[in-house]
Amino acid sequence: MKRYGLLLIALLMFPLISVAQISGTVFDAGSNEPLPGANVIIKGTQTGTSTGTGGTFTINAEEGDILVISFVGYKEKEVTAEEGMEIFLEPDAKALGEIVVSSRTIDIARERETPVAVTTITPREISEEVGNQEFPEIMNDTPGAYATKQSGGYGDSRISLRGFDQSNTAFLINGQPVNDMENGWVYWSNWQGLTDVASGIQIQRGLGASNLAVPSVGGTVSIFTKTAEKERGGSVSQMIGNDGYTKTAASYNTGLGENGWSASFLLSYWQGNGYVDNTSGAGWTYFGAIGYEPNDSHSFNLSVLGAGQWHHQRNVWVSIRDFENFGDEGIDPRWNTNGGTLNGDEYNMRRNFYNKPLGTLNWDWEISENVTLATSLYGSAGRGGGTGPRGQNYFNSDIDLYPFNNDLTGHLGTDMNGAGAASRNSDGTINFDNVVNVNRSTTSGYTGSPSEYNGLLIGSNGYNSNNVNNAVLVRRASMNSHNWYGAISKLEAEVDKFTFSLGVDLRDYTGYHYRAMNDMLGLDGYFSTGNANSMGQIIEPDNTIKASPFNDTGLAGPKIDYYNIGYVDWQGVNGMVEYNTDKFSAVIQGGLSNQGYQREDFFDQPNNSLSEKKNILGGYVKGGANYNINDRHNVFANAGFISRQPLFDAVFPNFANAINPNLQNEQITSVELGYGYTSYWLDVSLNLYSTVWGNRFIESSFPNDQGTFGTAQFDDVDQRHNGVEFETTVRPMENLTLEGMLSVGDWKYTNNFNATLFDDNNNQIGTATLYTKDVKVGDAAQFVGNIKADYRLGDLSVDASYRHVDNLYADYSITDDAFTNPDNEGALKLPAYGLVDLGATYRFEFFGQSASARVNINNLFNKTYIAESNTNIHAESGDPTWNGIDKRNSVWYGFGRTWNVSLSYEF
Repeated sequence: MKRYGLLLIALLMFPLISVAQISGTVFDAGSNEPLPGANVIIKGTQTGTSTGTGGTFTINAEEGDILVISFVGYKEKEVTAEEGMEIFLEPDAKALGEIVVSSRTIDIARERETPVAVTTITPREISEEVGNQEFPEIMNDTPGAYATKQSGGYGDSRISLRGFDQSNTAFLINGQPVNDMENGWVYWSNWQGLTDVASGIQIQRGLGASNLAVPSVGGTVSIFTKTAEKERGGSVSQMIGNDGYTKTAASYNTGLGENGWSASFLLSYWQGNGYVDNTSGAGWTYFGAIGYEPNDSHSFNLSVLGAGQWHHQRNVWVSIRDFENFGDEGIDPRWNTNGGTLNGDEYNMRRNFYNKPLGTLNWDWEISENVTLATSLYGSAGRGGGTGPRGQNYFNSDIDLYPFNNDLTGHLGTDMNGAGAASRNSDGTINFDNVVNVNRSTTSGYTGSPSEYNGLLIGSNGYNSNNVNNAVLVRRASMNSHNWYGAISKLEAEVDKFTFSLGVDLRDYTGYHYRAMNDMLGLDGYFSTGNANSMGQIIEPDNTIKASPFNDTGLAGPKIDYYNIGYVDWQGVNGMVEYNTDKFSAVIQGGLSNQGYQREDFFDQPNNSLSEKKNILGGYVKGGANYNINDRHNVFANAGFISRQPLFDAVFPNFANAINPNLQNEQITSVELGYGYTSYWLDVSLNLYSTVWGNRFIESSFPNDQGTFGTAQFDDVDQRHNGVEFETTVRPMENLTLEGMLSVGDWKYTNNFNATLFDDNNNQIGTATLYTKDVKVGDAAQFVGNIKADYRLGDLSVDASYRHVDNLYADYSITDDAFTNPDNEGALKLPAYGLVDLGATYRFEFFGQSASARVNINNLFNKTYIAESNTNIHAESGDPTWNGIDKRNSVWYGFGRTWNVSLSYEF
């Protein structure tokens, strides 16, 4: 019996001892995180398994068998089986990890393949961590990035990359350039809804991977939005936050039908009182996408994205002593010089309003197995602007509210007995009811022609005859609307180990710039004399516009002060050759572009209303190579040269139609070296870069003592940006991830440059040399370190981060005389600061569907810190200071502690 028992056991064990088992782990090649749910199959058989939560698998296979590894959104991979193997899957041509892109026109950088420094932010990070922060702030963990809220109104944020501001960093939404065609800027208030619809962000530092001739001096920020989703379902979410912030969002996807059609929609509404006093705002975000896939060769996606909003602003720089003297006890970061009340409601001279719908049609055509054609047609019709004061109110001490070349402490006095005190409340805010009373009580009835206006109370800015009162204060609106159309198309072919592409980039932009009346603050009309073709006109209250993004913005109505149109067109061609093997990849890209400029002036250029058209050629060449030493180590290098056309104001300086005879292209050269190490436990990347930027022309406005604005022109501004960037991710245990970042820059001006000053009538009033050689570039921190921990315990995850900022310098200001002295002390160094953020997410089921709750606390310890400054007043012995900084300096303090809580439900 014993012998039969042993035989039975042997028979039962036979399958186990006759078939070997192979274990391994599947990872995302980009993030090195495990991929649960990946399929593992022995080639040519039905034997297979799936990876578990840690990306691990065990399969009945023998060493030497061929395994086929696949996962949705990743390239299929065949590997030879061996015990303990680690397999890294690459995203496919239209996917980037969790990020699904909408078209092949989008140029994606891939780690260990594309030779550029790149950081990818996933949809999960965006949806969880942005909260009620500004959209650019999600990028603050990226090396070289420095984002601030600036003055603090909703959407008034900005970001710089490697010390270069937004006009010199390329921003793409689904591959389409969104930098303003005239001044290169990006207004984030126009894109308030990106938080709701973004499916990922890729920050390509330096030259970037885009084939388009875009202003990638600091880098390229490529933002991907949702498409027509193929899975049916929807979601609703509700968020609340500090200072009355609320946001409600709902979305629905029809899913991909048998006929190849799919659709997705999203609508959200937000409102809030604003962290800064008197900066309330509200807005709608709308998104819709329709997809159509008639067969495997063609796919279409039509989408519309918009975010109409209004918000009050704090545009007047505030001195440290104003923050101290007029706010709550101590330094009050919330203080706003230009806010108050009217008829019991919040009122602000500065109110921004805009609606910029963007429509896009993508068509991807797989002509053959190795040849594709991707085309994107897009259009945008932006409408809106911002309000501000108009009238020579500084001639009337009762309404002389706004200091010029001075702070409120110097203008009003701490005892509030100075100019404008009659219209300031006891807390320093503005009593706009008194402004209305003063406007009416100091204005007599009109006595001119036409007689129909006789007896009415008429105000003006420059005209003061026939009882027209120019010592008044009204609210005008400066409008910057535009129509923008474009097309991008790229033909790509794969031949053996080579990839060839040829593309075109066409753009047509018309910008409408004018002023209209918004609020006459008690007056019966406004006498406008800004049109050189007219003796003047009286505008009645019925012809004013509302400061709202969804109302008539006055494009066809009466205008004041100025009215001009900027025409910009663009034609570009680009090409790329890429060589790629498992070990080595190399790429060279080049492009040529023609940019056409023309200006039409309906008010100020009666003898030259339409300028000549100026065409300027530009282009770029860039290339690089990446070498994968093994599965862990890689090195890369890139270099490039950009000849970039000047901005619109450089072509037509001083708001005139005469073309600048001294035009020259900006020249940018860049070199970068990089190293990477990757494993399941540890990722490391190290980059060294040097960028030289020369031949710059800068035009900027400045206030003079009379309350009007002049302009300053700077020529031949050159600077060099050198730096080192370090990123690491450590996974010491399955549930814990640690991330670290260090960015060290040495950014300086390399020469002195000349400034020419003009008054508000375009008359030259002076010249000066600014001695800026070896002066530190301001407005962006040159030393930033960040460490973040993310711990997951079942359905709960907790994350915390610490960010340290140092070597932050004030921006130079043309109203300062600091740099006119050859022996100046250089840019003002601002105090270092460190911030702690905390967040937690809990995932659970509700009625059988997925739900989650999220809480964010930013600046946990309520740190008071200066985020930026535009003055360079160095403290001397005996001067009142705050943390070593002279209190007369104008600064923006960062926000104190803020918070938000959100609930999301998917169905």
